Amino acid sequence: MMLVHGISQDHRLFDAQVRYFQETFRILLIDLPGHGVSSSIPAPYGLREFAEHIRDCMVSTGVNNATFWGTHLGASAGLLVACDEPDLFSELVLESPVFPGRALHSVSNLLSDVAATAKEQGMMEARDLWWEKGPWFDLMRSDPERFRAAEQRRILEDFKGGPWLEKDLASKPLDSVEDKLRQLKVPTILINGEHDVRDFVLAADAMEELIPNAKRISIPGGGGFPLWELPDLVNELVSDALADATSIRRSKD
Repeated sequence: MMLVHGISQDHRLFDAQVRYFQETFRILLIDLPGHGVSSSIPAPYGLREFAEHIRDCMVSTGVNNATFWGTHLGASAGLLVACDEPDLFSELVLESPVFPGRALHSVSNLLSDVAATAKEQGMMEARDLWWEKGPWFDLMRSDPERFRAAEQRRILEDFKGGPWLEKDLASKPLDSVEDKLRQLKVPTILINGEHDVRDFVLAADAMEELIPNAKRISIPGGGGFPLWELPDLVNELVSDALADATSIRRSKD
């Protein structure tokens, strides 16, 4: 099982998933370029570069036929890899995904403000703005103790911010992937929280229409990061969905 985070985070986002799935799966945690242990990887940053990094990590570790689980831009980057090399994956779990190549206004507008703040006032102020204005953090801000806001902030404070300075990070032009998504045979689980950011819900709607084997899961009470906010519920639902996908695949074989 490969676990890939989104912007401003790192592999610590998946601590609860590692504890739950480590007896069933070999776990591969990937930090995207500019994040975590990959902070020193220089720009350019973008979905294509993130996808290449994911594939390089798979090649270097000898991983194939993997269950991929990504969130936000990490989910989108993994989906790009699957579009080009679907045989690398047995299942895809995409939480609050970004549709590759399509603008998400709630993300792009805030990224522009954060980049300007980082250049003019410094990274500390940029981190504060990202946390205070990012709608994906709404639940964590509303109930800090229940949703482990302090732990999330510690991850954010360690982010050096390089990808924030990349122009059009979340919406760089890409060749259309719609035809590839229509042909994608990898069982795909699309996850959104009940109170997720509307742009992420719409992206998942579009993917559900295109991907033949897509299964949709809505997390009751969840927001922009269900796997972090409600990990016990999400882990159980994903485990059940993966078991169903395996059963269907075996019956076809």
